[in-house]
Amino acid sequence: MKTVLSGIQPSGKLTLGNYIGAIKNFVKLQHDYQCHFMVVDLHAVTVAQEPAALREQSEAVAALFIAAGIDPTKSNVFLQSHVPQHAELGWLMTTLTSMGELERMTQFKDKSSGKDSVGAGLFVYPSLMAADILLYNADLVPVGEDQKQHLELTRDLAGRFNHRYGEYFTIPDPYIPQVGARVMSLDDASSKMSKSNPNAGSYIALLDTPAEIRKKISRATTDSGREVVYDPANKPEVSNLMSIYAECAGMTLQQVADQYEGQMYGPFKKGLAEAVVSVIEPLQQRYHEIRESGELADILDVSARRAEEVASKTLNDVKERMGFVPRRAR
Repeated sequence: MKTVLSGIQPSGKLTLGNYIGAIKNFVKLQHDYQCHFMVVDLHAVTVAQEPAALREQSEAVAALFIAAGIDPTKSNVFLQSHVPQHAELGWLMTTLTSMGELERMTQFKDKSSGKDSVGAGLFVYPSLMAADILLYNADLVPVGEDQKQHLELTRDLAGRFNHRYGEYFTIPDPYIPQVGARVMSLDDASSKMSKSNPNAGSYIALLDTPAEIRKKISRATTDSGREVVYDPANKPEVSNLMSIYAECAGMTLQQVADQYEGQMYGPFKKGLAEAVVSVIEPLQQRYHEIRESGELADILDVSARRAEEVASKTLNDVKERMGFVPRRAR
């Protein structure tokens, strides 16, 4: 089986965009691939995190992975910091990365824009991301459009290592689903739905109550006119809402348009809210069962041990090829 690796930062509340664009596809991929799904807590601390919030969000993200349908007996669900080989290979990848490559990263430019001081971790974390992927010799990496540049760097670093030290790393390919890869903000369809948006009305969090979900959707921005038609160029706001509806209801965009033909946005938004709630309510029920049962700690421990078996071998192979003296076995 080919290997898939992906991760999500625990730096805020997971959103419906995370579910549609990433987690929903994780659930599908686990049936055909050997999958490693991480909570990338080492990446989260590239910007300051409140310790208690980081701990809570790390556990919440892992529990949501499982609640959404990821089977920890089939896939590894673990915290990045529980597998120390990530940090060590991250340093080794940093030594293979040029300043120019990191300076060209658009995410660094965006996150550092207008700031007087920026942490070095934010600058070099693409090298750690490359290490995350290469540690498991992943064949496929589910990525959004905003992460494709980081995957390109990973491919370059893998090729650079192979050229310098002999063929070893698999060159990973992106996995970008055709539908649902990019869910946009409820208040501005030109921006991606993001858990870091200061306006809570711009996103639907996976742990929002049904009442909060209905309220947010009722207030979602719509285009001029009244027709429920999919036209991203001329009606981006409604097209975004239609995409969410189709994903949550298991319908095609045309079926959504046909269902609301001749109706205004009001009935469409009510139907959309119920479609979203029908997906999120059972997920939340399973989430609370996981958190209350105490099973999460055992799942994370078992998965980390499995992941570390693979990661340890890769790191040892890499260090041997680079010329490090191996530690004597006791």
